[in-house]
Amino acid sequence: MADELGVSRRDVLRFAAASLTLLVSRAGFAAAPSILGVRVWPAKDYTRITLEHDQPIKFSHLVVKDPERLVVDLEGVEFNSVLGSLPSKVIESDPHIKLLRAGRNKPGVVRIVIELKGEVKPQVFTLKPVGEYGHRLVLDLYPVEPPDPLMALLEEKGFDAPRGKEPAGERPDITRLVTIALDPGHGGEDPGAIGRGGSQEKNVTLSIARRLKARIDAEQNMRSVLTRDGDFFIPLHQRVQKARRVQADLFVSIHADAFVKPTARGSSVFVLSENGASSSAARWLAQRENAADLVGGVNIGVKDPYLARTLLDLSQTATINDSLKLGRAVLERIGGINALHKGQVEQAGFAVLKAPDIPSILIETAFISNPEEEKRLNDEDYQEQMAEAVLKGIKHYFTKNPPLAKSRLARLD
Repeated sequence: MADELGVSRRDVLRFAAASLTLLVSRAGFAAAPSILGVRVWPAKDYTRITLEHDQPIKFSHLVVKDPERLVVDLEGVEFNSVLGSLPSKVIESDPHIKLLRAGRNKPGVVRIVIELKGEVKPQVFTLKPVGEYGHRLVLDLYPVEPPDPLMALLEEKGFDAPRGKEPAGERPDITRLVTIALDPGHGGEDPGAIGRGGSQEKNVTLSIARRLKARIDAEQNMRSVLTRDGDFFIPLHQRVQKARRVQADLFVSIHADAFVKPTARGSSVFVLSENGASSSAARWLAQRENAADLVGGVNIGVKDPYLARTLLDLSQTATINDSLKLGRAVLERIGGINALHKGQVEQAGFAVLKAPDIPSILIETAFISNPEEEKRLNDEDYQEQMAEAVLKGIKHYFTKNPPLAKSRLARLD
């Protein structure tokens, strides 16, 4: 039976069923991936470009010569204002990027073109959501000839650096320059802990490390090198690797602690443990610090054979004993400028302390999660006091534990 428009009830039902099917089909379509944020982290070591997106994306990349360019195609991505902001993210002093642009290459494909200042070895990889980050596509631009931290140190100090003279006060009688690797925690994609006032651990640690470096370099028979001297991320094993490349005598990693309760306060010093953590808090902290690679973003496709050996090496007893001596000397002097969270050096499995031949400590300068201590961490006077206390601890350690002889190149005399 048809109505007055000539449409039967069966036709109406068929039309309704078809419409419902269409609605279900449209609802079943996944929305196209959207780029939520873009960040560029320039450094001499390498420049990182991060594209954050709301779901996995398909991509391909190609290195083009004459002139040097890296071309990245994003499939199924719509060009938006975030991608349009890419050119403004590049600073003129970027060591590796000349220009950066993005646009629609063809339907359903956005092309990113990175014009380079020289030849690079790109590493392109993805990261799954972690912490406050969503999916990330990471473009790491490594120079073909990476900067040599040892040669940079030699140029900075000079080949004709004098031998140490007679000790003054706590100064040890050393006949060669002592090298200390300073490791400002976190950096770049990894801000570390964030205080209630918005302070980021990565900025505090870099500021204190720079002040400590200036004090060490002013010593007649000491020199220092930073694992990072800017706002960029260095994987944990590369921090250890850089210390070994400069034949460091000591490794000092600088952090600013955090805890779920804002009342936690005080400074701490940690060293590596072979036999488990000395407390549940130390274990929790080591797990949090070791997770920095997940937040900062590490290309797991790149293997480091030295690290693999180090992680299996259980013959670190002598180095750990020296680390404990250094830790006690530093902790005692830090106790003169701030309350101590615990009165003894603690131990846990920190990945960044696993150099088998370099005494290594990790200093938690204060709790950035404590509003009062967060203010102190941002105070220049407190930062100077902390740097001075750490230096005094290092010098006291060397009065009791003189460094062994090294090669002529390392001695600079």
